[in-house]
Amino acid sequence: MNKKLLIVLSILLVSALCLTACGKTDITIGAETYTEQKILSEMYKALIEQDTDLSVKIKTDLAAAQVEIDALKNNDIQIGYLYSGEIFNNHFPITVKNHDRAQVLKAAQDGFKEHYGFKYYDSFGFENTYGFAVRKDVADKDHLQKVSDLAPYAKDMVLGVDTTWLERGDDGYESFQKEYGFSFKDPHPMDINLVYGAIANKQVDIVLAYTTDPRIQADNLVVLKDDKSFFPPYDASPATNKKTLEKYPQLDAVIQKLVGKIDTKTMVDLNYKVDIEKKTPKQVAVDFLKEKGLLK
Repeated sequence: MNKKLLIVLSILLVSALCLTACGKTDITIGAETYTEQKILSEMYKALIEQDTDLSVKIKTDLAAAQVEIDALKNNDIQIGYLYSGEIFNNHFPITVKNHDRAQVLKAAQDGFKEHYGFKYYDSFGFENTYGFAVRKDVADKDHLQKVSDLAPYAKDMVLGVDTTWLERGDDGYESFQKEYGFSFKDPHPMDINLVYGAIANKQVDIVLAYTTDPRIQADNLVVLKDDKSFFPPYDASPATNKKTLEKYPQLDAVIQKLVGKIDTKTMVDLNYKVDIEKKTPKQVAVDFLKEKGLLK
């Protein structure tokens, strides 16, 4: 082999190895198992890489909110997602005594800033909390729009519910009965993934769903308004830590781009495209950003 050619090939090989070994990621976005967090992460990855020179990777399937919070605190991830009702899980002392959405969000922002050093942004515009859902034909027949409307009918309705809710304290079934003043005929505890099939097949009359679950839309269910604000609000917001914003102040404007831009119906629709239509989170995220004029 020609000596000069050998030198050139050696240089190219070393350069390639260096690129592999020396390549770095500036920003890691953490997402739990929820489809919505994976979609949001792909949105932020696209926006950050478009608007800055930072490189981004996504770490998915974090096991729980506490794992995400710890990772953000330890700077293992630089962007994560928090739900306002998380303040009721004893992360720090709280003084808020009710479930007013604005007050709970403010308490979350102040508490996570003081105790964890997070910048906790305003909500995307949606919350993912508990919601009682009925088939549309039932809602139409009995004129059901809010939970209080169930009072005349609940004693004859079979409830399909996440097993843990029957045992929860402040926002569980026992407290619910005291707050709303009625009980269901026959609460059926089951895995959350089974409640949708049970109501679709008319094995139960009403279920306690997660409000951004796309199966609500797929099964043509109606979520009743929690008119007594019994369930804690779980407004979703992005969050980052102080160290990240000090190092990359340009991130702040990018993170703000999605704040207030995604209401609950939109998030359900986006989740539907992934979970029901089987599109990828990246495809759904990019399509949404382009539709909103946020991505070139």
